[in-house]
Amino acid sequence: MTEPEQKGAPGEEERRQSRQVEIQSMPVPEKIKLAMTGDKEARGVLIKDSNRQVQDAVLENPRLTDNEIVAIVTSRITSEEILRKVANNRSWAKYYQVRLGLVSNPKTPLPISLKLLETLMLADLKRLAKSKGISNVIASAANRLAIKKAQK
Repeated sequence: MTEPEQKGAPGEEERRQSRQVEIQSMPVPEKIKLAMTGDKEARGVLIKDSNRQVQDAVLENPRLTDNEIVAIVTSRITSEEILRKVANNRSWAKYYQVRLGLVSNPKTPLPISLKLLETLMLADLKRLAKSKGISNVIASAANRLAIKKAQK
């Protein structure tokens, strides 16, 4: 591999930015098609698209990995609608990191966060109870659950 081909090389960053600009300038039907069939890089750009149909198409991509879902739910720019769809998908919600990411994201709807809070481990509940980045309701509920679990 030559130096410009190595990850993190200056040419790699330029290529990534030009691909991002190329994807963003596509018409919506092409974005939807790319979201359904595209690679990880394309999915990463398209999940941030302002069009909900494009975001939905990314979630329907069969090549979407668990790690990508974790990245989506932990991102502060992810829309509430996408967080709701991930939380309601049983195959994604069964993963601990996805549940933790959903509860830790302040955009996750309160009822979903409260429901998922009960599935978290004591150490994470304690961390969430002290967190300033989430709703006070979630933090106090995490504190109550942590106290309850610590007594068992």
